[in-house]
Amino acid sequence: MVTSEEISRTAKQSIAHGSPDASDMIRMEGVEKVYRTDRIETVALSNINLAIRKGEFISIMGPSGSGKSTLLNIIGLLDAPSGGKVTINGKHISSYSDRNLARVRNEELGFIFQTFHLINDLSVIDNVEIPLLYRKGSSGSERRSLALQALERVGLSARVHHFPSQLSGGQQQRVAIARAIVGNPKILLADEPTGNLDSQMGDEIMDVLKSLNQTEGTTIVMVTHDPRQADKTERIIRLFDGRQVD
Repeated sequence: MVTSEEISRTAKQSIAHGSPDASDMIRMEGVEKVYRTDRIETVALSNINLAIRKGEFISIMGPSGSGKSTLLNIIGLLDAPSGGKVTINGKHISSYSDRNLARVRNEELGFIFQTFHLINDLSVIDNVEIPLLYRKGSSGSERRSLALQALERVGLSARVHHFPSQLSGGQQQRVAIARAIVGNPKILLADEPTGNLDSQMGDEIMDVLKSLNQTEGTTIVMVTHDPRQADKTERIIRLFDGRQVD
């Protein structure tokens, strides 16, 4: 059995030799992110070299301001690096137009947020359908069927017509996960998915994510402050002042 330590070592060797691995789902080489104003320059990320393989479940940890969310935003194509190269599922995204980046985000990435970001005026199933509205060629019945399947996968089949205000925090996060997976993305990006939940609900959400990873092979990248939850993932990437320290 291949251990997470061996995966990490192989990934680093692959990057060091500049040889892409076909099993890499996410690859970052020399990635920098600098925010500049007229008076100040802030280095958010410096020389990030990272390879995440298909089907891995990794966590990113570090103190506030260490660059965790910036790193996740770059992986999620929500922000562009100032330097370096990013490859997502074999695609060198630095040359992509905004339109093509939006397509990759919609078709290949799923996002889970700490504060759920559900629309209170929409029912559970309508919230889950939202990402599918931006895909061409899907009918209303197809969207409804996919949304029902996603809700079944997170154990919320009985809540499809409820509204977010009628659900617990853990249930709302399950809805958010269903929305993230409704389009069958290859990669799930989770920003503090258990941060607003108590320990029991947090454990339930981690069980859902682990199930998606283990039974469906979804690659998951999770930012967390919680070492107990991070220890449940295959590998931990640690950041400090924008640099890798693992």
